Amino acid sequence: MTHILIFFVTVSIILSSLALRKGSDILLEGWKSGFSLLIKIMPILIFAFAISGLIQVLVPKENVARWLGKESGWRGIWLGCFAGALTPGGPYTSFPIVAALHQAGASLGTLVAYVTAWSLWAVARLPIESALISPKFMIFRLLSNILFPPLAGAIAHFIFSKYY
Repeated sequence: MTHILIFFVTVSIILSSLALRKGSDILLEGWKSGFSLLIKIMPILIFAFAISGLIQVLVPKENVARWLGKESGWRGIWLGCFAGALTPGGPYTSFPIVAALHQAGASLGTLVAYVTAWSLWAVARLPIESALISPKFMIFRLLSNILFPPLAGAIAHFIFSKYY
């Protein structure tokens, strides 16, 4: 966590210096814009982390291990795929859930399947994608990546989990 914080502080300082060279009003506008985004996203973050914490205390680790752990095999991979596909929102919603599942004992394959399905299958995105682009496009896009989440989960589970 410390390395990530150092990275973001460093990038913020560099970008602030670049903005300041263009004028103090640009620097202030950039920081105001960032703070405004923080205010908009803060309620989502609070509830996403609340969900993460509640998952950790409400779902017994034994159940997570049985249904999503290393011994779950394909069942865990498919459950990860379906849960990821059904999780709405951006990374600020899904990654706290992934962190909670990880801490509760979910396998690498399940977590990879979850994140991949969340990214590629996202059910919440389908209606707007269909409406703004076209239903045909949405179907073709979904069909063209239907194999990737379970395949990614299987690769992670059967090949890489011994290193994780």
